[in-house]
This record gives sequence, structure tokens and C-alpha cells, in this order.
Amino acid sequence: MNTTRLVLAALAATVVDAIYGFAVYGTALSNRFMAFPDVFRSAESGPAALPLMFAGILVGMFAITYVYAKGYEGGSPLQEGLRFGLLIGIFHAGYFIGVLYGILNIGRGLALVMAAAGLGEWLVVGCTIGLIYRSVLSVKAMSAKAAKV
Repeated sequence: MNTTRLVLAALAATVVDAIYGFAVYGTALSNRFMAFPDVFRSAESGPAALPLMFAGILVGMFAITYVYAKGYEGGSPLQEGLRFGLLIGIFHAGYFIGVLYGILNIGRGLALVMAAAGLGEWLVVGCTIGLIYRSVLSVKAMSAKAAKV
């Protein structure tokens, strides 16, 4: 396991997750969240919480990238990333969304939409981690082969 690969994959996953989050949660699903004003932040108060949210995403991506690296089986970067993203997405949908539905005053429809959005999010993040982790690995391997020649 290489620290450079982990850092680059985690940083790339954070950026991709932020873009996905803005497009899906911040834009496409924003009206669904507005239906629960006592649960979710308003468009006016939300930006103040963004720095801590992005810091949390970055920390989480470092942790999940480490988990990916520990389970990396050496296959196709896209397949490895999809497999990983699917498993994390299922975990996310089952555990986190199930718990949020149980403790927050949100409807079943929103919980199902959030589960589907989360599954999509983790598929995209998993692919990003897989592709970046593998591409950095490939560059190092090519460099090592070139040095031997």
C-alpha cells in the first residue's frame, strides 16, 4: 500500500463526491429536502455548515480509500471500483438511510430517494477511487520498468 496512491485517490474522491452532492442533493433533490424544513437546513443557513461538511467528507474519503486499498484484489480498476462502490452503497442505503428514517421525521419516499441517490454516489466514488488508485499504481510500475531498461 502506497501513501501517495491513497492520498490522490481520497482527494479525487472528495472532489467527485462534492460535484455529485451538489448536482444530486443540492440541485435535483433540494425541493424534497425543503418539504422538511424542521429537519434540513435552509438554503440560507446551509452554506455556513459547508466547511465542516467538506472536512468530514475528506476525512471519510481517506478512511474509505484505506478500506479499498486493503481489499484491492488486483483486478480491473473499473470492476474493482464498481464492486467496492456497490458494497459501500448497499451498506449506506441499508444502515445509514435506514437509521435516518428511524430517527428523523422524514417520509418513506424521501428515504427511498436518498437510498437510491446514495447508491449512485458510492458507485461513482468507488469507480473514482478504483481508477485513481490503479492509475497511480500503473504509473509507478511503468516508471520502475523504465528504470530497469
